[in-house]
Amino acid sequence: MTDDLAAAVRAYEEARAAVMDAQARAEQLVTNARNDVAEARSRFAEAIVDAARDGMRQVDIVRVTGYTRERVRQILRAGGVEAE
Repeated sequence: MTDDLAAAVRAYEEARAAVMDAQARAEQLVTNARNDVAEARSRFAEAIVDAARDGMRQVDIVRVTGYTRERVRQILRAGGVEAE
């Protein structure tokens, strides 16, 4: 009977440890995904600025990106491109 109880305790502790490990891995996955989003957002903004500098009209940038005209203007101003 003591062996059964000890085995149950070990199984429970292992299960709890597995949850903690899984949670730590999940948190790292989320952190990595958020970092990927931040990098992609930065590249996206750079692409918008480059397109404007290459002569693409803001209205066309709005159409391609799906961003509002104001958001495109904000990105362009932050990138050093003045409004049309």
